[in-house]
Amino acid sequence: MEGFDDAGVFFSDNFGGDQNADGAQINLQAVKKKYKEFIRTFNEDNFFYKYRDNLKRNYLNGRYFLEIEMEDVMGFDETLADKLNKQPTEHLQIFEEAAREVADEITAPRPEHEEHMHDIQILLTSSANPTNIRELKSDSVSRLVKIAGIIVAASGIQAKATRMSIMCRSCSTVIPNLKVNPGLEGYSLPRKCTTEQAGRPKCPLDPFFIMPDKCKCVDFQTIKLQELPDFVPQGEIPRHLQLFCDRSLCERVVPGNRVLIQGIYSIRKVGKPTRQDGREKAVLGVRAPYMRVVGITVDAEGAGAISRYSNITTDEEETFRRMAASSDIYDRLSKSLAPSIFGSNDIKKAITAMLFGGSRKRLPDGLCRRGDINVLLLGDPGTAKSQLLKFVEKVSPIGVYTSGKGSSAAGLTASVMKDPHTRNFVMEGGAMVLADGGVVCIDEFDKMREDDRVAIHEAMEQQTISIAKAGITTTLNSRCSVLAAANSIFGRWDDTKGEENIDFMPTILSRFDMIFIVKDVHDEARDITLAKHIINVHLSSNKSAPSEPAEGEISLSTFKKYIHYCRTHCGPRLSEAAGEKLKSRYVLMRTGAGQQEKSADKRHAIPITVRQLEAVIRISESLAKMRLLPFATDEHVNEALRLFQVSTLDAASTGSLAGAEGFTTEEDQETLNRIEKQLKRRFAIGSQVSEQNILQDFLRQKYEERTVMKVIHTMIRRGELQHRMQRKMLYRIC
Repeated sequence: MEGFDDAGVFFSDNFGGDQNADGAQINLQAVKKKYKEFIRTFNEDNFFYKYRDNLKRNYLNGRYFLEIEMEDVMGFDETLADKLNKQPTEHLQIFEEAAREVADEITAPRPEHEEHMHDIQILLTSSANPTNIRELKSDSVSRLVKIAGIIVAASGIQAKATRMSIMCRSCSTVIPNLKVNPGLEGYSLPRKCTTEQAGRPKCPLDPFFIMPDKCKCVDFQTIKLQELPDFVPQGEIPRHLQLFCDRSLCERVVPGNRVLIQGIYSIRKVGKPTRQDGREKAVLGVRAPYMRVVGITVDAEGAGAISRYSNITTDEEETFRRMAASSDIYDRLSKSLAPSIFGSNDIKKAITAMLFGGSRKRLPDGLCRRGDINVLLLGDPGTAKSQLLKFVEKVSPIGVYTSGKGSSAAGLTASVMKDPHTRNFVMEGGAMVLADGGVVCIDEFDKMREDDRVAIHEAMEQQTISIAKAGITTTLNSRCSVLAAANSIFGRWDDTKGEENIDFMPTILSRFDMIFIVKDVHDEARDITLAKHIINVHLSSNKSAPSEPAEGEISLSTFKKYIHYCRTHCGPRLSEAAGEKLKSRYVLMRTGAGQQEKSADKRHAIPITVRQLEAVIRISESLAKMRLLPFATDEHVNEALRLFQVSTLDAASTGSLAGAEGFTTEEDQETLNRIEKQLKRRFAIGSQVSEQNILQDFLRQKYEERTVMKVIHTMIRRGELQHRMQRKMLYRIC
């Protein structure tokens, strides 16, 4: 019965048939009146007129849009909100007209040269839970829906006409101000010209052309959205959906952003290219879906706030608070990490710390310090490295697993591609961009090509990826932890060879906070328990009944939600006392090393550098985050130092990391340089010498065989030498 109080002429059409019987005909004036009333009068407590003030502020600042919360419309008038949900295309146009009229009232009187009113765009947001792309079926068409996903590609800005004028070629008749439908639907020009003039022949077929200077255009951008990895069923490819953004929604997102999209699920004609001209010819009755965006929320923090686990109930929150308060939560979490893998307790504790991560710090001068912890596992085959990586991918709220051999630099960082429809270049984010706010697991790290490995350097320390390709220059975020697993250069770890086991550059090694060397040690007692454990795992896996988790073990889904809850609700800092303690420990390590050097009268490897000091701070912050504490205390710093001691420091002291940052003594370096100079003097560019002869020469001069071999390997890696004749001869290139 809405609209009956308007002054108007009413009549009853008794013979007119059922044209308006379906009730879908909207009484436009009454609805517009309601929208105007909503913008003018909606207020929260103490008379804060939310939308009226926002509209005025935005309009005067030159931002011609107004953000509306669906819940407020629902509270104001439920039928109005229901209609907006079910018929958004018609209602949004009325809403925008209403907003324009209200803006006209509240901004009057305007300056002389600003008499013309701009159109206002209505953006909708709501706090409802998002649906999945896979659940959008044909019954959602033309409805308002909310979906979550990751932006994988974005086109450039293009123009689309909203009103256009067309002209007939033969008789020059102009049809002005034709309305073009919003979205990706175009406008089909009339086939015939209807004006008839006496004494003139009829106009031919298809006489009309568009007059570009008489068109009114708006910006638009098409975006490719991929569903969140959490929603993709095992073994399936993620689905994609095309998004259409216009006016103020353009340029809001870049590839790699996790977004919540409020939009109208629409359809457009789909075509198949014909043989003659490659153009797409429409197939009757078949439509392809796309989304007309009316509101975007971007997860700017990079904490993975938009994911399947973001809706945590109050009961779960209570459980998490209780878990955080229990004293043994750290041990329980590390035991629940891959419980089927025996031993490696310190590695599990380090990975648990990595999953929670430290706190990201934005400094006053605009620089950022990363909060993510990177871990490298080095060692023998058969020590369950890949199994750990697979488990971490499952348990991390955002996890991407990739193998070193099958990953290129573009696949890990970002690539620039040519869009087949628009012929423009578009950018697609790679694994490290899609894992923003989570963990990237890279297996077979040593099998990666050297130039591909270099692409990760910036992503690991600065946590951004810069691109300058095909005229696109931009920076993407990749705020993620890296968990890498690698084998020794000889396949198995060789203790006699020391640092030659590692094929990595010092630059990449210093970016890892914890480096574990996993050795397959022969020990009868350990082998017996390990064999027992593995046989139990195989026996229990056959039982149909699910085995109860062991005492104190946390289930996978709870673990995942707990990580997400801690990451989004807690950002601890180092307490002053803990900071003092860490400072004194750091200085103690340096001075201890200095005294030893004086007594031994030669330089030692410095055990800790500034990067490693930051690593210890990050680990202690993550231990505090597990317990939801605001400050990291002495206890956390002690555990962080212990973890650091058993990982990087032990690896450095075995001589296996000589060459990592600050891990080669100066004396060793001098010897290496001396051998290299002698080698270069020994044979000219373009000549070849037997490797055996060189070794014997240097052995006579009392040099160690290992050191000489190291220099030769380094020069080969630099491309100065080359092996010839079944690795017997050395050939000098430059």
